[in-house]
Amino acid sequence: MSEGDVPPAFKPLERISPFNDLVGPLYMKRERGHVTIGLRIADKHRNRRDIVHGGMICTLADFAMGMACSLAREPELKVVTTSLAVDFAGNARPGDWVEARVHLLRVGRRMAFANCQVWRDAEQIAQANGAFLVLGAKE
Repeated sequence: MSEGDVPPAFKPLERISPFNDLVGPLYMKRERGHVTIGLRIADKHRNRRDIVHGGMICTLADFAMGMACSLAREPELKVVTTSLAVDFAGNARPGDWVEARVHLLRVGRRMAFANCQVWRDAEQIAQANGAFLVLGAKE
């Protein structure tokens, strides 16, 4: 897979926030109610050891879980992260495609809970759990 290749079924996310513009481009795939966010690791995502910076993996997992919680209801929800825990089990390098695959645990009226696995090819490189405060429906 070359730097510009994006796997089938992934669609580019439109401008979401100035911060996400800096770390992207990000791509999303929705299948049977599941949300997956993908990212091609670029040079800007690496640390001085030439592997993806842990903060980038945290950002990807946080964004993916928050997006999945937002999309869980109609109309979409506004959510903010209240808790995030990430465990690292591997790494990725510039040029690698990584995916954050989200599993929603519960989306209630006031709180939402999700977990996420981050994959590089067939290797799981991180797992995360998050809690999100539900602020209401998006306008």
